[in-house]
Parts: sequence; C-alpha cells; structure tokens
Amino acid sequence: MLFWKNPNAISFVAAVPDFVAGKRTPREFLERCLDVISARDGAVKAFVTLNIAAARKAADASTRRYKAGKPLSPVDGFPIAVKDIIATSDLPTQMNSPAFKGWRSGQDAACVAALRKGGAVIVGKSVTTEFAIGYSGPTTNPFDSTRTPGGSSSGSAAAVGAGMVPAGLGTQTQASTLRPAAYCGAVGFKPTLGALHTGGIHPLSATCDHLGILAGTLDDAWRVASHISLGIGSPGNPFLSGAGADLPAARKPRRLIRLYTRGWTEIDSNTEDAIEATVSALEAAGVEIRSRDNDTRVAKLEQVLDEGVDGALDIVAYEMKWPYEDYIARYGKIIGTRVHGLIERAHKMTPSDYEGLLANRRRVMELVRETAVGADGYITLASSGPAIQGLEYTGSRTFLVYGSWLGLPAFSLPLLEVNSLPQGIQLIGVPHGDGALCAVAHWLMRDFA
Repeated sequence: MLFWKNPNAISFVAAVPDFVAGKRTPREFLERCLDVISARDGAVKAFVTLNIAAARKAADASTRRYKAGKPLSPVDGFPIAVKDIIATSDLPTQMNSPAFKGWRSGQDAACVAALRKGGAVIVGKSVTTEFAIGYSGPTTNPFDSTRTPGGSSSGSAAAVGAGMVPAGLGTQTQASTLRPAAYCGAVGFKPTLGALHTGGIHPLSATCDHLGILAGTLDDAWRVASHISLGIGSPGNPFLSGAGADLPAARKPRRLIRLYTRGWTEIDSNTEDAIEATVSALEAAGVEIRSRDNDTRVAKLEQVLDEGVDGALDIVAYEMKWPYEDYIARYGKIIGTRVHGLIERAHKMTPSDYEGLLANRRRVMELVRETAVGADGYITLASSGPAIQGLEYTGSRTFLVYGSWLGLPAFSLPLLEVNSLPQGIQLIGVPHGDGALCAVAHWLMRDFA
C-alpha cells in the first residue's frame, strides 16, 4: 500500500513556535506563500483576486504582536484563501458568474470576520464553480494540469495542494470540500451541519450548506475551524465539539464501520486495491471493521442510504428557488444550464414532496446514529478515484453526498497514492461528534500512516 505525502504542504501550526521564539515572523511566512503563488498560480489558476498589499500589512501587524508577546489568537498571522462565494469587505465576491462581475458585499462573512478579528491574513479569493454548483472555473490540479482539482472549492484546494497557503475556506453542499481535498492531496474537514456560521456565504441549500476547511495538515484545518466556531459561534447550534487551538488527542479506533454504497460501482481496480489494503492494514493494527459483509445492521443501513440519497439533490433544488429563480428571471442565459436545470427540477416538486424528503432524511439520520453505537465512525473513500482528466467536469460526488445530505461531520484524509496521484480516505461521524472523529483522524494521520 502506497501512502501519499504531499511534497508541497506547509503548516502554520508548525511555524508558530518559531514566531513566539523570534526565529521567524508571520511576514516571512507570508512572503514564502506569495513566492509560491507567483511561481505556480499562472499554471494552477487557484486565485481570482489577490490583495497582496493588505496581506502584507496584516502580516506586519501580526509580526509586531508576536514580538511584543501578545498575539491575538492561535490564528494570528495565518495566511488563508477564501472561496469566492464567501463575502469579503475588501475584495469582490463574484461567484464565477458574469452576473456578479465586480460585485462587492461591503461586509465580511461571519467566518472571515472571525478570522480577521483573530489576526489571520486574508490572501485573496479562490476560484469556485458557478455559485458552487454550476460550470467550472479555470483552476487545474496542482499535480497534473490536465486534471480537475475537483469542485466546487477548486481554488482553495489547489492553492493548499500546491503549497501556496496553509489553509483555505471552502463550502460543501454535496461534495465541494472533501472531493477537491482528495484530488489535491489536502486535508478536508466538513463539520456537522450548523457547527460553523454560514452567514455571508452565498446560499444554495439552507439544510445542506456547510462551511468547510481545506488545509495542508490536520492541525491547521482543526485550528481554523475551532477559531471560527469559538470566535463567532453559530446561531442555534452548539460550538464545534472539542474545539481548541490543538488537535484532540490521537485515539486509535476500536471499531470502524466500512461503507461501500453505490460509489463502489464507480471505482477502478487500482483504487479498489488501495482501499482494500487500507482496510486490511487497519485490521492488522487491531481495529475491528464492520461492514455489510459481516453485519446485517450495516447492510440494512447501506440499503436505506442508497434508496434515499437521490432525494439529497431534490432538497437542494427545492431550497435553491430563492434566489436563483430571480437570477434566471433577471439574467436569463447568463446563468448556467445546471442552475436552470435544478430550478426546473424544483418546479416539478410540491410542498408535500419536500416535506416527505425531509421526513425521510430524519428517519435515515436516526438509523445512522443507531448503527454507529459502539463504533468510532464510518470509513469509506473520499472520491471514486484520483482526479479525473479534463477541467469541465469536477468528478463524481457519490461517496460524499451521503454525509452532506445528512449533515454529518466528515474528514477527507490524504492518505493514499493511486496512479501516482493523491486519493482521500473519508471518515464520517455522528452529528456533533466532530471532536471524537478528529481524534481518530489524528491517529490515522500520525500513527497509522
């Protein structure tokens, strides 16, 4: 079994002790990021806009605070890319749509406000697919420019995978954080639905939209997510469980539940060999693996998941009616064909249809909870294989949709190498079990790999 190691990945958390000791500065760390952006972004095309002067000013202010022994927070000086559907007061938010070319919100999204308040350095806006669901942008995969970086958080994933920044903000309604993380050799984290504030993020689906984090290391992903949670909260939701500057202590899982789902029909033989070798290695390490092959409860869950998951896109389509009906009425064909198709799909649904989809989702979520009792999480792939050829299609969502549909916490961990490209392992937990799931991810990244 080949384990992936990203040669480009950088870590902010690993640099902080040097900032505190005066051996390095946040400005020096930022300049290293800007050098890589200058060298590589012409080919990778991860960024839509940059604000280098403002980033340097923020990094200089952070440097002064560290020298005075008074950093604002654990993310003080942290360079971050922001997906271009997330509002920023100082840069346009254009959502890869000509209808919003040059548009400015005049206000930071809640997550950006929390990061700035903590001293983080906003480097620029990263490429997204249209409204995070439509046609692709120009970003290429940092390990093969003929391949997609995944979407819709294309730019953030590629910037992290290329070592341009230690972390980027993404979003996920179906697969948009974890799939590009898997394709670009990054850590992807999609917290429990509602655990991170989504105010100021352009909406798709009120009950499926998640703020996600992409990072070069698990430490960096967890630190950014924790700061956003503790810094601004999320209305009506608990704080991110286990949130803190440091990772939850690594914990070897006693039992994991392996999920095949219909994604299994999409994988090639090399990807199958990689996941089979992983499962065998986990068992050899003393982790019990339950699956549909040896547990009737898991078999029943897989059946129910596959029977209901198509309703996930119906929910998204129905919840997109505002504001996308208005966009289509105002801008017509400027809005991409996928958005038109989803609104047409919504028009065929009744309020009763929508209520039935929500009721079924509640039923499935309860079954997920029941099946997980006694286990430390679910394990599966984070994509149907490594990044696919071409830039127009960002790859299959199949393995990722289940967790987004149900609002479950999930990680994509860049553990595997398939065909000389990164391939992610997906860990899925139960709602608000983010900290416990991170502890297992910590063990997998530190000890297992």
